Amino acid sequence: MSEYEKVLFVTGASGLLGSRIVEKATCHFRVIPLHNTKPLHAHSLKLDITNASEVSSLFNKLKPYAVIHAASETNVDRCESEKAHAWEVNVEGTQNIVSTSNKVGAKLIYISTDYVFDGLKGNYTEQDKPNPINYYGITKLEGEKRVIENCKNYTILRTSVLYGWHPWKQNFVTWVISQLKQNKEITVVEDHFNSPTLADNLAEMIMEAVQKDFYGLYHASGSERISRYDFALQIAKTFNLGAGLIKPAKMNQLTTWIARRPRDSSLNTEKIQKQLKTKPLNITQGLKKMKEEAEI
Repeated sequence: MSEYEKVLFVTGASGLLGSRIVEKATCHFRVIPLHNTKPLHAHSLKLDITNASEVSSLFNKLKPYAVIHAASETNVDRCESEKAHAWEVNVEGTQNIVSTSNKVGAKLIYISTDYVFDGLKGNYTEQDKPNPINYYGITKLEGEKRVIENCKNYTILRTSVLYGWHPWKQNFVTWVISQLKQNKEITVVEDHFNSPTLADNLAEMIMEAVQKDFYGLYHASGSERISRYDFALQIAKTFNLGAGLIKPAKMNQLTTWIARRPRDSSLNTEKIQKQLKTKPLNITQGLKKMKEEAEI
């Protein structure tokens, strides 16, 4: 069977990362985008990952060669206030994907998060012990455990603060751009550190991981540790917007957060950089690519 005839499932295909994966994978595989609430692609199939029989039926019918599991409840505050929902999607849904992938012999790529860490240290490597401090992180770590314990052929990719263009879903970068374009003042935390990741860059890393038949746990984020405040300033600079509208604040001053956030959950990407031709981008490179895409 040629590579193009191999079926590739992408869960969460209507999301920012999922849509980018579909875009990058189409020239390599027979891609089947899977969505639950709103399709983004004409040939997307509806799948409720929390419905075990629905998952089993689709997998048995189409026999995917590989599954990229990008579907997740990523709203950190919603996970905290609706724990049953978070567990159902992020843990039980993942368990359904894991067990059916195993049964049909599909390789599984599971997209995880920097929020499996407590944020006390930063620059986390794959050897560092996870210790999530919010329910989102707890459910994603439990998803990792389900993959490791039940899947024969898997890759876990942890990422951080995904950004990029999407038709209707906002992320930190598009929110900053939108607010500054309207000349609205915004408050951004200066003591909260991550490794922001351009979705297109991660999608390229994922495709290389599928084609090279990677195995195990990798940190697949942007290559640079940065505070949210400095990130916002970089966004303003790149898109020629008013940086003076961005006001710094401390994490403990924010009253809108329901869930705790790790102070510094930045990821060390040295391991994956040694394995891939596609290198994680720094902030300047990622934002430049995003700006170029807007100008096409």
